[in-house]
Amino acid sequence: MSKVLLIDDDIELVDMLKEYLEQEKFEVHVAYDGESGVIEALSGQYAIVVLDVMMPRLNGLETLRRIRAKSNLPVLMLTAKGDDTDRIIGLELGADDYVPKPCTPRELTARVRAILRRTVIDNPGHSPYSPLAVGALSMWPEQRRATWSGRPLELTSSEFNLLEVLARNAGKPVSKQHLSEQGLGRPLARFDRNIDVHLSSIRQKIATLGSDKSCIQTVYRLGYQFIKE
Repeated sequence: MSKVLLIDDDIELVDMLKEYLEQEKFEVHVAYDGESGVIEALSGQYAIVVLDVMMPRLNGLETLRRIRAKSNLPVLMLTAKGDDTDRIIGLELGADDYVPKPCTPRELTARVRAILRRTVIDNPGHSPYSPLAVGALSMWPEQRRATWSGRPLELTSSEFNLLEVLARNAGKPVSKQHLSEQGLGRPLARFDRNIDVHLSSIRQKIATLGSDKSCIQTVYRLGYQFIKE
């Protein structure tokens, strides 16, 4: 049973989402403010956090910032419908995905499942000591671990998934539609900038580990490509 942490001060919405998630066989815990939410999120008990942006005292973006300072736990943001600013800032801070409010419990549950499917070990027969290696990049999907030139590459769940898709297709352009389906677990929506923001973050993280050029290139009208060195 996957354990979900809901952080939201909207009691009525939280009760509805909690009831539906529990019917879908999730174990759910609720925090009604960001400060207690951070403490719970960093306790190591949860598989994923569902976090609302609009909260009093400690808002969702600052809550996410504090979680990301110490953990790569998957985080799904709840954002106001049409509020692109909070959405993009959330992604830049390390959110794995977002769902605009108002949302249905069914939609939220589907998005939670899509993220969790890509964070569990789904190939136990494969040796964790056999990495997916492309140039300076090495990835161990079963362990959700990656290195660049032997140094740890700290990635969020969605960043790891997207980089793995690109690495498995190294030397070939990969469309944003394919990246969204395989990396985020959903079709690409119109005007969706999730992938662009996630890949920008990956590039920055790789750059801090000493790469003097981007190994992820934008291919005009085709998508993105991981460059074989």
